[in-house]
Amino acid sequence: MERKFQFSLGEYYHIYSRGVAKSTLFYNEKDYRRFMSLLYLANAEKSFHISNLQNLAYQDLFGIERGKILTNVGCYCLMPNHFHLLLRETGEEGISRFMGKLLTGYSMYFNVNRKRSGPLFVKPFRARHVNSDLYLKYLFAYIHLNPLSIKFPKWQNEIRDMDLEKAENFLKSYKHSSYFDFLDLKRVEGSILDRQVFPGYFQKPKDFSDFVREWVEIKRSYQGEPSLISEGSLISEGSP
Repeated sequence: MERKFQFSLGEYYHIYSRGVAKSTLFYNEKDYRRFMSLLYLANAEKSFHISNLQNLAYQDLFGIERGKILTNVGCYCLMPNHFHLLLRETGEEGISRFMGKLLTGYSMYFNVNRKRSGPLFVKPFRARHVNSDLYLKYLFAYIHLNPLSIKFPKWQNEIRDMDLEKAENFLKSYKHSSYFDFLDLKRVEGSILDRQVFPGYFQKPKDFSDFVREWVEIKRSYQGEPSLISEGSLISEGSP
């Protein structure tokens, strides 16, 4: 199935994909680390073959000089069977080339390690044009709130009973998203992000954590009417 629109220079996009038949993509820490290292290494005009980098420690992969990058990464979240990215188009077919390298690289690694063959991800990857400031800012909450479904599987239906402090502590402990980086807690994976080219919504870590908590409170107040605050409701008319 072909995409109905072209990525436009300087525009923002919510990118997401899942495993075929909702199959698991990440079984262990090694899998998550491979994908996160590819989020960094695949984002380059030149190609890197991780098989040639096996002598490097994981943390050293994020220090490799990449040269010109293909896209800007605003935030991300990896879940057991899907992932979300917020990207900005920086050049001709930059997002498409980046996603091709990312998904191909991880699929090859996964298939070899799991002794399987065939497609790993649903094709094509999904993309939504972020055509309003409200929608763009909202995505920083939406994407980072995804892991709550691991700890609290029914949280969206039982949100009024959810312990917000426990929820926030879980998000802080979840290593497979960029939530950690927005708290300005230093780690090598911070190199994946290009926060400087995204709007400066969060000048301090507390601005970010307060904003995410605010969206949980909003969802609480609209429990039973999810369509009023869904992602689709924030897309302006005329968006692809």
